[in-house]
Amino acid sequence: MTGATRGLGFAAAEALVADGAKVVVTGRTDEAATEAAAQLGAGSAVGVGADNAAPETAARLIETAKSRFGRFDGVLISVGGPPAGVPADSLSDEQWQSAFETVFLGAVRLARTAAGELGEGGVIAFVLSGSVHEPIAGLTLSNGLRPGLAGFAKTLANEAGPLGIRVLGLLPGRIDTERLQYLDSLSGDGDAARERNESGIPLRRYGTPEEFGRTAAFVLSPAASYLTGIMLPVDGGARRGF
Repeated sequence: MTGATRGLGFAAAEALVADGAKVVVTGRTDEAATEAAAQLGAGSAVGVGADNAAPETAARLIETAKSRFGRFDGVLISVGGPPAGVPADSLSDEQWQSAFETVFLGAVRLARTAAGELGEGGVIAFVLSGSVHEPIAGLTLSNGLRPGLAGFAKTLANEAGPLGIRVLGLLPGRIDTERLQYLDSLSGDGDAARERNESGIPLRRYGTPEEFGRTAAFVLSPAASYLTGIMLPVDGGARRGF
C-alpha cells in the first residue's frame, strides 16, 4: 500500500489489518513508514520508505511482501495530491513533469509490475478522485492526470481479467483529512468553505477516513471477487451521474 502513513491510505491499511490482512505500507521516509507500521501492529504490517516515482520501488515493495509475509495478493496505489491552488496558465513544464512522474507514471509502473506478479484472485486498486469525472477547482494537475489513470486502470482490467486479476479505482469525494482541510483553507475561510461544500452533498456531511478505509478493504477482499473495471465513488452521493 503506497502513501499509507496517514489519511486515506492509513485508514485503508487499518481496515485491512482489522480484517486479518498483512500489509506493507509506504511513506516518503523510513521513519514515517516504520511509525505507521508500528501503529498497525508489528505482526501485521511492515513499513518501507519509498518514492513512487523511483523505477525500483514497485519490485522492492513486492519483494518485501513476499519475504516478510510469504505472499503477494494485491496492491492499493495511493499517491499524494500534487500542488493545489495554482491556475492552469501558471503551471510550469517542470511542475507538470514532476506531477506526471509521481502521480501518473509511478502509479502505472506499480500496477504494471503488480500485474506481472499476481495470479488468480489478485487485485490492483487505485485511489483516484472525483476529478476523474469532473474537474475540481484549484486542482489543475490532479484534473489533468487522474482521468488518465482511470483510463489506464480500465484498460488493465480488460487485459488482466482473463488471468483472474481484478483492477479498479476508488474515487474519494470530500473525506475529512488534513489534505481536504488545507484545500478548504485556500478559500480564505475554511469553515465557510466546508459548510458550502457539505450543502452540496446529499448526505450533508464530509466522509470520514474510516468510511473510506472500510470501502477500500471491501473492494480489495475476496468478498468483492466479481468487481473489476469500475470507478467507485466514495462521496456521499456528490456525483450526480449514475
